[in-house]
Amino acid sequence: MSGCSGGTGCSGLDVLEENLFEEFKFDLTEKAANEIKKVQQEQNIGDTNVRVSVGGGGCSGFQYNLGFEESSNFAPEKDFLVDQNGVNIIIDKKSSLYLQGTVLDFVDELNGRGFKFSNPLATKNCGCGNSFNV
Repeated sequence: MSGCSGGTGCSGLDVLEENLFEEFKFDLTEKAANEIKKVQQEQNIGDTNVRVSVGGGGCSGFQYNLGFEESSNFAPEKDFLVDQNGVNIIIDKKSSLYLQGTVLDFVDELNGRGFKFSNPLATKNCGCGNSFNV
């Protein structure tokens, strides 16, 4: 923890980190949940969890990562488990600092098809949609 206590010298991430463990919010739309279930069925992987994380890299500094993961990899001391629309999502607590309030949707449009992150903390997004900065 930063010890910032919400003073004027605090960054948005400092304040977020202090309040993180009080309430973490991440939303998965019904459309995204349906697509995840479809892929699980197509790949015959059953009810695995979805791991959402943030790593360094990409065009804007950070990138989103999505993958399937067994339930045994969930560690309550290091991870949040979010159940949204019948899908279990695991997010490590470090990544959650950058994902607070994020909505994960699935878009199927003329110019592209895939998962789309809407992150209120992002100050810059790359055109690819998988990279951001805070």
